Amino acid sequence: MKNLIFKSFNFLIAVTLLSGCGLYNKYERPEVDTKGLVRDTVSITDTLAVADTTSFGNLPWRSLFTDPQLQALIQQGLDNNPDLLNAALNVHMVNEALKIAKLAFLPSVTLSPQGTLQSFDGAAATKSYTLPVSASWNVDLFGNLLSVKRSAQMQLIATKDYQTVVKCNIISGIANLYYSLLAFDRQVEIVTDMEGLTKETWEKMKFMHDNRVGYRSTAVQSAEAAYYQVQTQKIDLQRQIRELENSLSLLIGQPGQTIPRGTFADQYLPSEFATGVGIQMLANRADVHSYEMSLAQCFYDIETARSRFYPSITITGTAAFTNNNGLVNPGKWLLQAVGSLVQPIFQHGQIIAGLKVAKDKYEQAYNNWQNAIYKAGNEVSNALSSYNAYADKAVLDAKRVAVLKQNVVDTRKLMESSSNTTYLEVISAQSTLLNAEINEVTDQFSKMQSVVNLYQALGGGAK
Repeated sequence: MKNLIFKSFNFLIAVTLLSGCGLYNKYERPEVDTKGLVRDTVSITDTLAVADTTSFGNLPWRSLFTDPQLQALIQQGLDNNPDLLNAALNVHMVNEALKIAKLAFLPSVTLSPQGTLQSFDGAAATKSYTLPVSASWNVDLFGNLLSVKRSAQMQLIATKDYQTVVKCNIISGIANLYYSLLAFDRQVEIVTDMEGLTKETWEKMKFMHDNRVGYRSTAVQSAEAAYYQVQTQKIDLQRQIRELENSLSLLIGQPGQTIPRGTFADQYLPSEFATGVGIQMLANRADVHSYEMSLAQCFYDIETARSRFYPSITITGTAAFTNNNGLVNPGKWLLQAVGSLVQPIFQHGQIIAGLKVAKDKYEQAYNNWQNAIYKAGNEVSNALSSYNAYADKAVLDAKRVAVLKQNVVDTRKLMESSSNTTYLEVISAQSTLLNAEINEVTDQFSKMQSVVNLYQALGGGAK
């Protein structure tokens, strides 16, 4: 009894020492630089400091994109997009691989019954049979199977993160294409109004040329050309709308067709943002988290490489019901148990090289993770800077358009009442107004796109 206690005590000491060598350690997040991750577009400190870190960054997509038709398109994309469907299949495959890693802890059991009939020189046949059942168990004393299982777990988490990234990209892509369609619809409306205005100008100049002295035919020709130019712009916009509809149809998993949609003016998106910094960015960005899980996977690969320095222990047991080639009838049970220990001798250099490679891959994974954090911060900074810039431009665009609309009205009145105003001033005023209105819609769209990009940069909101 004392001998058994002594052996058990020695076993516990050995396990404790092996734990200290790192064979049973769990991954812990290493230090990573998150200071000043997001730049402030206003503060002279150049570092964003926001007290509330849970508002915009954690909005579910349905709370951000409130247009019912856009919500229906996003849901259709989540249901039918082939990239997202394939990402789900990847998760399923990695999950099955994890099950295989877990099954390695269980003994393998095989049943291989055998029977023979044997006759020598025409004598009576001798019947022999064996019904063996064997079980083999790999004792994971040095953590090899455990580290492989944990590595597979990290791979599963990383694969799920990739699925989340694909989902976020699909939502953002659908939203951007939808808002692009609304912007082009609005531009078509503007160009259509300008088409009518330029046609009216052309007809008035033609009437004045025919009925008043001093109006040249070149004025009528310039007005007519301006009318045709506006029509070509309209054709270009309609072509771009069709191409956008085809792109959006492909994204939501359907053949190219007309996309049902609302109006540009009816869209509402948040204008106040609390983004969060540092570790919050790590929590929300699935791609950043995926890089960390790759780092954790490399950590457990190092554990696996270390475990190869130690022997592998296998216990095998066999139970067979046999008549021992016909010598024993009826048959009897034959029991056998074997323990084997395999210690690598001539593979020491190969094992050391494998450990070094595993450590180098860990360093690479850490560098990729750190860079992903910096990249996430840059994307948030760019989205915030873009939103602020286009919001300021939109205010100025509205003032400019209002002034130019009045300028067109006043210029046309002067042309009709005075010979001091030429046809070129009218055409120039109309062209400037058209460009200003198009720019106003473009800047408004860019502001909306910045909100979508910020949503994506913050990790796609609440899951």
